[in-house]
Amino acid sequence: MDVQSISKSYGVGPLRQVVIEDCSFSLEAGKLTVLIGPSGCGKTILINILAGYENVDAGSVSIDGEPVKGPGWDRLVVFQETALFPWMTTLENVIYGPLVRREKNRKELTEEAMALLKKVGLADFKDKYPTQLSGGMQRRAELVRALINTPKVMIMDEPFRGLDAMTRELMQEYYVRLFEEHRLTNLFVTSELEEAIFLGDRLVILSNRPAKVRKVIDIDLPRPRGFQMLASKEYLDYKREALEILHEEAMKAFASGSKAVVADFIEAYSEMKGKSVVHGKDIP
Repeated sequence: MDVQSISKSYGVGPLRQVVIEDCSFSLEAGKLTVLIGPSGCGKTILINILAGYENVDAGSVSIDGEPVKGPGWDRLVVFQETALFPWMTTLENVIYGPLVRREKNRKELTEEAMALLKKVGLADFKDKYPTQLSGGMQRRAELVRALINTPKVMIMDEPFRGLDAMTRELMQEYYVRLFEEHRLTNLFVTSELEEAIFLGDRLVILSNRPAKVRKVIDIDLPRPRGFQMLASKEYLDYKREALEILHEEAMKAFASGSKAVVADFIEAYSEMKGKSVVHGKDIP
């Protein structure tokens, strides 16, 4: 996927607000690209544009040279809130997309779905409805539902937001293992820097609103990934570099009056400048 100089604004005249301006980046096939930026910078609007839910004022978005003109099966989004059909079981939710497209028969899809559900620990919950699943289980079911559709680009819009810390770590492990096995092109959006570096092959850092790409950092950490990596010098170097940029952008938001935007980044930055603890180890 290529994003070329896109801009997006809302309103007219003196009420016009530019949300995204001259924003460009690309997603490398088979890689996991993570998009991060200050809260409120326009990440979700950018996701809506890539998914085809909204049009741009200028610029273009394309996949394999073909312009994105609307929603399509070549892009699937896993949202912040669950989007499972409440009247369907876990298995029915997973096979629904390819079944209605008549790509395979129900028997083939069921076998494929069960293999995926087994990998994420949900095989025994195939007949349960979404309301009978925990938040983490619903997230896993949605990952499997996206994977079975084999999209060209999988878009993850802060999918683990709102989960407790332990469940979030578990979901990160499931997600990174599934990615490393299937190698679909992924765009993962997050506001959590540790999550971004742990998951990604490439980090795209957005500026404060109006959003544009401030810097792209290639994350050269070995796969398969494990949480012990969070105490490595290489990981900490990437974190310091990204925090410097995020801190600058957060301070711009603070100066413009958006004080709530910067709290998380100032706290994280202050810890890195002094001392912090990552999985029981002090960071000098």
